[in-house]
Amino acid sequence: MLTQIASGVFVHVSEFCQSNAIVVQGEAGVLLIDPGVHADEIIGIAHEVAAMGQEVVAGFSTHPHWDHLLWHASLGDAPRYATAVGAETARVRLADGIDAKRFGIPDQVSLELLGDTTGVPAGATRIPWDGPDIRIIEHRAHAPGHAALLIEQAGVLVAGDMLSDALIPLLDFNGTADPIGDYLAALQLFDDVAAEVQMVVPGHGSVGGPDDLRARIDQDRSYVRALGDGKLPEDSRIGPAAKPGWEWVSGVHERQAQQLAQRTEQDGPPSEQ
Repeated sequence: MLTQIASGVFVHVSEFCQSNAIVVQGEAGVLLIDPGVHADEIIGIAHEVAAMGQEVVAGFSTHPHWDHLLWHASLGDAPRYATAVGAETARVRLADGIDAKRFGIPDQVSLELLGDTTGVPAGATRIPWDGPDIRIIEHRAHAPGHAALLIEQAGVLVAGDMLSDALIPLLDFNGTADPIGDYLAALQLFDDVAAEVQMVVPGHGSVGGPDDLRARIDQDRSYVRALGDGKLPEDSRIGPAAKPGWEWVSGVHERQAQQLAQRTEQDGPPSEQ
C-alpha cells in the first residue's frame, strides 16, 4: 500500500527488511525509486499507480545491490537510472547472473528484470525526468556510486541504505581504501542539506522527520567513529536494545568489526573526519 508522506511523494514498505520504495508524481507520470521487493508487492505498486491515473515514466536505483535493482514487467519499460558508477558496477556484477541462494534472495523475488540501469552523465546532479527537481547526492559510502536523492520541493531525502533507525551503517569493504572515511564524508553531505529536509526515507526502516534526520546522522557518525577506533559502539540498534525482528544486526556489526580489525592490521588506521 502506498502511503503519502509529502505532497506528491508516496512510500511503499515491503515485508522484506522494511524496504522502502518511493513514488514521486510528475507531470506525465511517476518516478519509482528502489522498487521492491517481492514480486506481488511491485505488481501492487503498479496497480496503485494506475489507479492514480498515471504510469511509471522513470525509475531510479540508489545503489547497485540486488534489492535496489529490481523491476517488473507490470511497471512497463520506462528508463531506469542510476549514477554512472552505480550503473556500471551493477552491469559488471550481474554480467554472469546472480546466485540467489548466496545472497539470501527470497523465492518471492522476481529477478527477470534485475539491473539494466542507465547511468546519468558522470557528475550529474539532477534526475532527467519531467517532474519535480530531484537532486542527486552521490557518495562512496555503503556501495560504489551510491546516491541519496533530495526531492527539493517536498523536502524529502531518500537516503538509500543509510540513516536507518533499524540498520547500523553498513560499510563497503570492497574496492575502497578508506570505508570509514567514505562513510563519514557521506554523513557530512547529509549534514550539509539537513536544513532543507522535512522527511527522511531510509532504504530499510522507518520514515522520519527533521529531528529524526539529525539524530540519525549523529547516531551513524558515532557508530562509525567507534567502529574505526575499535570500540564497542553505544548504539540501540545492536545488542539487547535492538528492535524486535532486527536482532541479526548485532551479527552484522560483529562481522564488520572483524573485517575492519583485519584491514587495520594490514593497512594501518583509517582516516577521521
